[in-house]
Amino acid sequence: MNDRKWWILSVTSLGALLSALNFSTLIIALPDLIKGLHASVLQAMWIMLAYMVAQTVAVLMAGSLADRFGRKRMYMWGMIVFTVFSLISGFASSAPVLIIFRVLQGIGGAMVMANSTAIVADAFPKQELGRALGVNIMVVAVGQIIGPVLGGWLTTVYGWQWTFWFNVPFGILAILWGMWAMGMKDVKTGGAAKKFDAAGSVLYMIFMTGLLLGLTWGPIQAWDSPVVYISFVAFLIAFPLFLRIENRHPSALLHLPLFRNVVFSLGITTATLTGLARMAVMFMLIFYFQGALSYDALMAGILTIPLAVGLLIVSPIAGWLGDRYGETAPATFGIVFSFLGLVGFALDTGLHTPYWQLALWMTLMSIGSGLFNSPNSSSIMNAAGPKFRGEASGIRSLTANLGMMLSVAFTIPLVTHSIPKEAMLAIFSGTQVGLKNPAQSLSGFINGLHTVFWVMAALMVLACLLSVMRAGRTGNPGRMAR
Repeated sequence: MNDRKWWILSVTSLGALLSALNFSTLIIALPDLIKGLHASVLQAMWIMLAYMVAQTVAVLMAGSLADRFGRKRMYMWGMIVFTVFSLISGFASSAPVLIIFRVLQGIGGAMVMANSTAIVADAFPKQELGRALGVNIMVVAVGQIIGPVLGGWLTTVYGWQWTFWFNVPFGILAILWGMWAMGMKDVKTGGAAKKFDAAGSVLYMIFMTGLLLGLTWGPIQAWDSPVVYISFVAFLIAFPLFLRIENRHPSALLHLPLFRNVVFSLGITTATLTGLARMAVMFMLIFYFQGALSYDALMAGILTIPLAVGLLIVSPIAGWLGDRYGETAPATFGIVFSFLGLVGFALDTGLHTPYWQLALWMTLMSIGSGLFNSPNSSSIMNAAGPKFRGEASGIRSLTANLGMMLSVAFTIPLVTHSIPKEAMLAIFSGTQVGLKNPAQSLSGFINGLHTVFWVMAALMVLACLLSVMRAGRTGNPGRMAR
């Protein structure tokens, strides 16, 4: 295994690149997609969110099942599902059909995402894991940088369908490359013979779907909608039942003793908070560039590139620092950098702010993300130990996606205090540039923007305190055995 570790890393890095491109190319293509499918703006938003919601719902199950039946096998099947539905999505004849295809594509993405980190952790020794994960995160940054430009070019020259079809040759390459580089011999975790947690799996899907549907339906359509009420009731009923079953089941879907490990729990919590803040900034800047400054979607995407540049440069270095000096220090300094960037945005963002200042705050946040992500991920995986790496990887991916979903629930209501909801959705989907009544909206919009940045900065203070709390602690996977 050890002599092939870098080949294995190249496989997971290619999967990470496709995942990053999947979001950043599609958002640029939404205006053309709306025209081509005669879709509403709300349908376009659900086309974008369906993948993320489905991925978030399925990712924990994918990680847990992989611990039982094989991480590489689950990863490869996920890549196959993702590639097949990327192909089929380009042939969608209507928005509802495309939403269904995006859900199925998201399930494939969950199988890839849930197992990527675990496969890398299996291949690399503990003292090199941070550097390896840093490479994966660096590749994600590359996808975030080239995605808007690639999406704009594909849509302009070939049509919106190619934002899906371009995944296909790379997906086939990833499948063939993975079969050669990883082989199909899986790490044995001893879980395959145990009884499958059917009741836990059903309750998990109910409560997670209810939570995510409520959090996304409310801000986009209406908080007083019956869909929101039913979704949250389903969550409130299913979640405690799920915890009760998981606490007793001999082969639980979610191994609750993982959370008794302080290093693991603090790493997961800080990852959720930082993911929430990063996505909130991206949402706000898209509204700012397209709504307040009247740039089109492609230009808005290009202007947010500094949010990925620091991630690209710093991630491998942060992984090396974490391997050499411990994960807590670089991860905590990363949160501090993100806090400084958010304070800069809160104090400095206005209608006449020079772009170089915004780029500076974006770069600070990007450096912060680069310093935080790979050491924190390494800390989580090392705390979980080999037996529960698939499950830990799934939980890590779940909380990262949950942070993104929460950012939608946090930020959109604040923006809609000053921008009509229809205009807000049109701006985010790229079908409207600028505000229709700027004199009435801009002042309130900028105030709402500042409020979001201050709230996110406060969350970074909390994340920093939690990160410091794990200093000097070590994960003890042996105490978490079933």
